[in-house]
Amino acid sequence: MIGPGPTSKDSVKVRASRGAVWLAGALLLCGGMTFGSEVCLAGPAPAAAQGSKPIARTAAVAPAAVTPAEAAPAAPQFPPKVYLFRGALGPIFSTGMDRLAEKIEKAGFWARVYEFTLCDLIALQVEKAYRAEPGPIVLIGHSMGGLCSVRIAITLQEEHIPVSLVVAIDPAHATKSVPLNVERFINIFLSDNVLGGGDVKPEPGYHGHYASFDMKDHDEVTHINIDKMNDVHAQLVNMISQLNQTPATADADPVPLRYLVPPSASLELWDSGSPLFVRPGDTLEQIAANYGLPLWAVQQANPGAGSGPLVPGERIVIPRHLLPVTASAAQANLPPGQGADATPRPAQPGGKNGMIMGTRRR
Repeated sequence: MIGPGPTSKDSVKVRASRGAVWLAGALLLCGGMTFGSEVCLAGPAPAAAQGSKPIARTAAVAPAAVTPAEAAPAAPQFPPKVYLFRGALGPIFSTGMDRLAEKIEKAGFWARVYEFTLCDLIALQVEKAYRAEPGPIVLIGHSMGGLCSVRIAITLQEEHIPVSLVVAIDPAHATKSVPLNVERFINIFLSDNVLGGGDVKPEPGYHGHYASFDMKDHDEVTHINIDKMNDVHAQLVNMISQLNQTPATADADPVPLRYLVPPSASLELWDSGSPLFVRPGDTLEQIAANYGLPLWAVQQANPGAGSGPLVPGERIVIPRHLLPVTASAAQANLPPGQGADATPRPAQPGGKNGMIMGTRRR
């Protein structure tokens, strides 16, 4: 026997049940979406909250098209944080770190100075700060502070955190090798000094930018004043100010540089070496002049090259500074004959920072 048909109450229950199912499905859908239909985007209507009539909505609303910019908003770019470390008896002998920190802060960047004895504690703070604001990390240290800077970089490598720049200033001999997570490393040291003298080298497989500067032939430089050189401070502040605009991973295999700085030469902090292929008739002297480089720097980067003509197609190395991306793009967009492949011209008189990314000076 067939029972009685559904009553009006039963129909209402069915419709309510279906409505509840639809609403639950919509809520589940909204919970997994960032952008989507009007239902997901709209909160309570202000007019309804004030007691006015609810606004009628169309039953089926097609979701609006999502542009790539809306789907993947650009991540915020955080400024560098600079951590500086004094050596033993730092408040007396490592005051250059305090002076450098003042200059960095004056340039508008966060900088703090610590004793090397707090190394492990500060490593935890660096990690925590990076998790909250993943901006460039800069570690700079003098003497035992240089050892501490490398030690913190090693700790961060274990946490898969990159370090944008590490600068060791006459670090202790016990300083370990540069870990693979460091994008740029600079060592300024006195190889014959017993208080510092750490000739820090990169770990095998290192592909970052590396430059080492031995100042032992500069009699005016000692372990006590090597951290106080104003010209070095100015170059470091400039590097830090450009970190967010300067990609350190543009080159697949940057060439490491190791220099013994001559007594009469000023210290220029190149980032690494760049390969260059010789043209017919080129000599090291001509290349140094064309690129605005000191001859000694080109000669030391190519110890096997003689003073006579080089072999066309031979690969040599020249030191270079990394460029902010805007300047790199401007250089790449130069008309034919005005970029890196242009015919060499004599270098123009100017400052010592004339060499940029292996491009010839005008």
